[in-house]
Amino acid sequence: MLNTAVKSEAPGTEQELTDGFHLVIDALKLNGIKMIYNVPGIPITDLGRMAQAAGIRVISFRHEQNAGYAAGIAGFLTKKPGVCLTVSAPGFLNGLTALAHATTNCYPMILISGSSEREIVDLQQGDYEEMDQLAIAKPLCKAAYRVLHAQDIGIGLARAIRAAVSGRPGGVYLDLPAKLFGQVMNADAGQRSLVKVIDAAPAQIPAPASVKRALDVLKGAKRPLIILGKGAAYAQADDEIRSFVEKSGVPFLPMSMAKGLLPDTHPQCAGAARSTVLKESDVVMLIGARLNWLLSHGKGKTWGEAPKKFIQVDIEPKEMDSNVEIVAPVVGDIGSCVAAFNQAMGSGWTAPADWIKTVTSKREENVAKMAPKLMNNKSPMDYHGALGVLKNVIKERPDAILVNEGANTLDLARGVIDMYKPRKRLDVGTWGVMGIGMGQAIAAALETGHPVLAVEGDSAFGFSGMEIETICRYNLPVCVVIFNNDGIYRGTDVNNVNSDPATTVFVKGARYDKMMEAFGGVGVNATSPDELKRAVNEAMDSGKPTLINAVIDPAAGSESGRIGNLNPQSVLKKK
Repeated sequence: MLNTAVKSEAPGTEQELTDGFHLVIDALKLNGIKMIYNVPGIPITDLGRMAQAAGIRVISFRHEQNAGYAAGIAGFLTKKPGVCLTVSAPGFLNGLTALAHATTNCYPMILISGSSEREIVDLQQGDYEEMDQLAIAKPLCKAAYRVLHAQDIGIGLARAIRAAVSGRPGGVYLDLPAKLFGQVMNADAGQRSLVKVIDAAPAQIPAPASVKRALDVLKGAKRPLIILGKGAAYAQADDEIRSFVEKSGVPFLPMSMAKGLLPDTHPQCAGAARSTVLKESDVVMLIGARLNWLLSHGKGKTWGEAPKKFIQVDIEPKEMDSNVEIVAPVVGDIGSCVAAFNQAMGSGWTAPADWIKTVTSKREENVAKMAPKLMNNKSPMDYHGALGVLKNVIKERPDAILVNEGANTLDLARGVIDMYKPRKRLDVGTWGVMGIGMGQAIAAALETGHPVLAVEGDSAFGFSGMEIETICRYNLPVCVVIFNNDGIYRGTDVNNVNSDPATTVFVKGARYDKMMEAFGGVGVNATSPDELKRAVNEAMDSGKPTLINAVIDPAAGSESGRIGNLNPQSVLKKK
């Protein structure tokens, strides 16, 4: 029902009115928006209060960027746009980083920001937090809109929702000037102005000829490979994807956020043989994955010397041929495309036995080689000993959601920790940014109701660490494990020039667990894998907000993790 206010127009007459505040809230509710991630302040403080009073959950963060990361990953998990609400100018800019991140990663998200009045902004007269926010947002998101009149709020939000989720999902900016909220209009007219979005993301059916072409190329391969990207995970076509992979018999390689679409322990999973399958495959089918830097752009040493044929399944036609020739492009939504494959496959699908043997042998060899490293009980811990513990935690709790960020912490966890169900691994995504951890952990707990294990490098945690207060305030079942090696990459660098610490070194022996205790959560300092195991199991069983300071050898870790090749080096000799 429309929120309304009653105002006397003349003696003996009354007219039912509504205003911009209520119209925004009613438009959100009409379209099934049940959660807002925000940082309150001028001019949206009352909007948050009123939304909460109207039954929308309004989760207040300590920094807009973290609220934005929460909204983005909420969109990934639910296929509905996550909503982030911020104040103007600085707050908007903080949220904009997360909006650009959502667009790059194809998460549906809407950033709603209050703003200064147009007439003052356009004349640059120096209003409070004056900024032309719409102009700044446009290059960094999928779409950007401004609403100036109360009667347009319904259509404005409808356009934002449709833009966020249709086609390739992405971030949308919605600009609401402060004056808009106080605008008053007739309640009945306001009700009629609201728009319920119908079929916001309609299926995009692939052309039958493209389906046949792709299957012919795949079936003719001697060393076929399927790569599953996070687009495949987002599609929530889990049964169709599993059916297709198993029916084809082809080895599959999951990108990090696609892990668990089929279990990492599945006999066709080539995750532990990644280097081998990328180099030696002759036909590669990409399903919701892009040939960007994460796959070395489909060329170079990573892909070996043998010529490759690529099949690509994507909803965005412009993605085809982005780096290399795609011999069999299939354009459509993932669910429709994979369903079409299943229907058209027929019988007689078997992957070449010698190729399966090669992949299986390499996978088993690498798993066996890694096993002793994961079982060590060193103190202070190395990465492998600590990750061996967390690997077993997730194995015993496959419904738990793993959030992961850092350099070495991210790179090594991605390979070590097996996932068993889809959309249970959330990480830094396409940009490889730091700071997503606490925002994503909060949203994952709220949107799914499942316990969350957030595995953080000590540097990565620093970007969003204050949100542990938010975790405690909302009493969320989040266990944060900080791999603390006293620095960025490692804590052993030395500055020989002056008394300042080296640029990559933090306070020695920092006790992050004390931060959690300060806000009423549980803090634990773990110095060995055995201590870590006890602490994490207790936290996951209790559901209490917990932070575990996992003491890692300061010498453990490599420069820039596994992407050190992207870190330019000076060719000049040091003086």
